[in-house]
Amino acid sequence: MKIRYELIIYWSNEDQLFIVEVPELAGCMADGETYQEAVQNAEIIIQQWIETAQELGLGGGQAS
Repeated sequence: MKIRYELIIYWSNEDQLFIVEVPELAGCMADGETYQEAVQNAEIIIQQWIETAQELGLGGGQAS
C-alpha cells in the first residue's frame, strides 16, 4: 500500500522556483523550475525523509 501525503505547492517569486511543502513530514520540502519537476523532486525527498526517520528510529512518516 502506498502512503499518500498532502503537498502544498506554490510559486516563489524570490527564488523563481516552484516550492513543495509536505506538512505531515516536518521540514520536508522540495523545489523545481517547473511544477512537474518540483513534484518529482518532492517524491524523492519524501522517500529520503522516511528512510532517514526510520534509520534514526523516529518512525516511518505515517500519513494522517
